[in-house]
Amino acid sequence: MYDYVSQELFDLAQTIAPIDLAKVGIFGHSMGGHGALVIGLRNPLKFQSISAFAPICNPISVPWGQKALTGYLGADQSTWQQYDASQVLKSYTGPRRSILVDQGAADNFLAQLRPETLKSTENAVINVRMQPEFDHSYYFISSFIADHFEHHASNFKGKGN
Repeated sequence: MYDYVSQELFDLAQTIAPIDLAKVGIFGHSMGGHGALVIGLRNPLKFQSISAFAPICNPISVPWGQKALTGYLGADQSTWQQYDASQVLKSYTGPRRSILVDQGAADNFLAQLRPETLKSTENAVINVRMQPEFDHSYYFISSFIADHFEHHASNFKGKGN
């Protein structure tokens, strides 16, 4: 999926509609939120804005992530680091980023998601908002999606046309 989202889908989208390449953002939910963080941080010139809803943040440290990473990448854990958002963030040296993450405080999966592992760095400011009484549902997303669109729009101000 990494290559599909970061290359194939990106290239396909440019053939369907005009895209201002100075104003491309990425966001997702759950495992897609994890993908948005990893892909956005690893491709900072392609994706100028990043946000996520309830992403799995540190998969190398939780059973879900260990199972998935073993299945996709094999048992050599040294290859897993580049697919772990919290680890990629630690070594991020791209352009300065402000990243928005919303997490439901009542999410049944919170122990596996580990949003506390996302720490701001010199080049990336992480705003993790714990939302009381919200879980992992689409109602959670619909409650805060406008904030994410505003986040991306504010990151695009002054870029391109």
